[in-house]
Amino acid sequence: MDAIYVHLRAKAREILASLPTPAFYSDNAAAVDLSRVFFNGDPVVSELRDIVAGRIENDFGHGLEHAVKVTLDAGAIMLLEGEQAEFSEAYTFRRVRLAQCAGLLHDIVRKQDDHAIRSAAVAKQVLSAFKLAPEEIEDVCMAIRNHEAFKDPVDIPSFEGNLLADTLYDADKFRWGPDNFYYTVWDMVDYHCVPLEQFVEQYPTGIARLAEIRESF
Repeated sequence: MDAIYVHLRAKAREILASLPTPAFYSDNAAAVDLSRVFFNGDPVVSELRDIVAGRIENDFGHGLEHAVKVTLDAGAIMLLEGEQAEFSEAYTFRRVRLAQCAGLLHDIVRKQDDHAIRSAAVAKQVLSAFKLAPEEIEDVCMAIRNHEAFKDPVDIPSFEGNLLADTLYDADKFRWGPDNFYYTVWDMVDYHCVPLEQFVEQYPTGIARLAEIRESF
């Protein structure tokens, strides 16, 4: 990586480190903590995490670390949404399991074209080996299928399926700000050897594109 990019990356990470923790994590600390406990203790999620670790394709910061962050946030969101929807405790935790399965698998083949569609197909194959109901596997696959931004989602007929898809989408897009500035943009310019002049010219357009994600939550 050119020295100027090394300097810019360091400055970007310095700015990120100076910013406060997003309010979601402080306002919902109990759900965030419980999601992590579930992630570390649920046998289905633990087994799936090991499978994903051996198969996931790291694409400019969209590897296992990204998947785990999304998984933890998805679990926390589902805990909050389950309470709001007045799900029973047992059913809420069942849906947390599915949210975390979706988080782990959503970028399983990130480097492939139409990765959301292809990741959903891989998820269906992988999850068929687990003791999950067919409709639960379908909900996970549809959530993965619909997690890309700025693409028309496939219709999901049930409230629960839509909630799972929305949960994964929001958890994944939580990462757009910090992860883009910390990893993705610098990995991309290094890999593609982008000239500095081109980077400076295109940067405002990229920032504007990132800002548009707010409207899709």
